[in-house]
Amino acid sequence: MDKQKVFQLKCAIQTYAWGKIGDNSEVARLAKNADPDFKLDAQATYAELWMGTHPKGPSIITTAGKMGQSLAEWLEKHPEALGQKVKDRFEGQLPFLFKVLSVNKSLSIQAHPNKKHAEKLHKDRPDKYPDNNHKPEMAIALTPFEGMCGFRPAEEIISFLTLVPELKAVIGEESAEGLVAAVGNHDDSSIQQALKKCFTNLMTCDRDVVQKQLSVLVARIKHMASSESSGVQGEMLLRLNSQFPGDVGCFSIFFLNIIKLQPGQAMFLEANLPHAYLDGDCMECMACSDNVVRAGLTPKFIDVPTLCEMLNYHPKPAADNIFPSVKHPSDPCVTVYNPPVPDFAVIKIQIPKTISTYTIEARDSASIVLVIQGEAHGSSSSLGNSQLQLQDGSVVFISAGESVELKLASEEMLMFRAYCDL
Repeated sequence: MDKQKVFQLKCAIQTYAWGKIGDNSEVARLAKNADPDFKLDAQATYAELWMGTHPKGPSIITTAGKMGQSLAEWLEKHPEALGQKVKDRFEGQLPFLFKVLSVNKSLSIQAHPNKKHAEKLHKDRPDKYPDNNHKPEMAIALTPFEGMCGFRPAEEIISFLTLVPELKAVIGEESAEGLVAAVGNHDDSSIQQALKKCFTNLMTCDRDVVQKQLSVLVARIKHMASSESSGVQGEMLLRLNSQFPGDVGCFSIFFLNIIKLQPGQAMFLEANLPHAYLDGDCMECMACSDNVVRAGLTPKFIDVPTLCEMLNYHPKPAADNIFPSVKHPSDPCVTVYNPPVPDFAVIKIQIPKTISTYTIEARDSASIVLVIQGEAHGSSSSLGNSQLQLQDGSVVFISAGESVELKLASEEMLMFRAYCDL
């Protein structure tokens, strides 16, 4: 049995087109600081840092004696490092993928299937839905972070139908009146059915009609005073249209809540919840899957019928989509983000300058820790006389049952840790 159970990782970087450019990207900053081999390209779009065992971006062990071995390969030989509960529940696999995202322009309007739906999609269309797993996600803001999440209250959507005649022209007079009537009757089921009809009409509208109405709306907004355009999400619509000209997804801002997270705030993206990231840097943790159903603001494959059929059409205020974190009852440095899924949980560890030593406590689950800010020397019983040298961008895998003692070399430290809470 391998004695060393704690080690540092070199992690994959994804340069998707929506990522932040050059050293404006938090992904690039972290990689540049932690990896001496990383060469910054000032024109590249550094979108995501992947920490985990995903085959499209596996993390590589950098500790002497294991150099070049992937975390996935090591765990295959040492599944006990996952912890017994995790090993049994997830058949010897690390069930989560931990990420940093640096978003410069909108990601697609999308949702993720639940487990049963994922199995059906994978069976019917394995070329488009490559696995049979669900893909719940959690985003935790590192900087002010903007996204769309869930349907707005129906009253807000009705207001936009009045203020934005181009929107009514796209979804149709009959559907618009149906939503107004449902709201007037105060019947939740009818409201959700009417909302589904309106949104489906939008997403399936003839492309020429969409582009014509969007062109009219863009021209109208450009001639509005800023105080007037703010009432119709003018700045946001112009921004999205500049990124994806004529795309039907630009109209989605009148249906979906626009969420503005401050650092430390989070969104949990459960199955069937429509969402899109718009701007900013965040931590993300997700179940290990590639199943995404898209329908706008993307050059990738879109599946409008599947998306419109699967969505949760329950409208609620933007604030209700902010996921509540809780302070650890006995460790004031720890904030816990524990969503209602077994695949992952995340904690934020923020160590103030008044503390010079800190213990990353042992858990009965394997975990991955990322240093966002700060420096420390780390020791563990399995490391012997060796030490971890931690700084911005350092990524550490900690086996189940292992703790890490930190001796801080900076005044403050900010880390995030992903694990399973079974």
